[in-house]
Amino acid sequence: MTEFLNSELVAYILLPLFIFLARIIDVSLGTLRIIFTTKGMKRVAPFVGFFEILIWLMAISRIMQDLDNWASYIAYAAGFATGNFVGMYLEEKLAIGHEMIRVITRKDATALIDDLRGRGYGVTSVKAQGIEGDVAVIYIIARRSMIKSVLEKINHFNPHALYTVEAIKYVNREIFHRIDEEPYRRRLIPSIRK
Repeated sequence: MTEFLNSELVAYILLPLFIFLARIIDVSLGTLRIIFTTKGMKRVAPFVGFFEILIWLMAISRIMQDLDNWASYIAYAAGFATGNFVGMYLEEKLAIGHEMIRVITRKDATALIDDLRGRGYGVTSVKAQGIEGDVAVIYIIARRSMIKSVLEKINHFNPHALYTVEAIKYVNREIFHRIDEEPYRRRLIPSIRK
């Protein structure tokens, strides 16, 4: 009887739990691998992909050994769904790369532009013609970790402005936020003196 209970415990609790956790890890790694690939991180993406597929093989091989176990199927699907959520959460927290914010506004944007420039953001503005007349188009390239604060400034100065945020694969020159400039200068100056 004890042996039967132990085998049931393994088959319907421990094995599905292993499969569930393995799927969370491999799907999360898959999400990150895709992001690293789109950001051009050629050294990191294959490394992550290796562990992603290794974990997936371990999970799927366990399912294939016991095809009658319905709990494993549920754990596999639940792990996949949870892994998508965890992967997106991790990607959001890592905030890798740069994005471009394009702002189109009919209102005078001088105060917004001056505030953003005063905070060290690179801002380019051009006059354009919209469907309802003259507009200003403002381009801001910022690190992904800074996007939220830029959007807050846009909404503060011009809550009716239209803006879009687009991912950028490459930036040919790093855009430094004023807070980041000082540590960068300290790292750069000793290497120049050598």
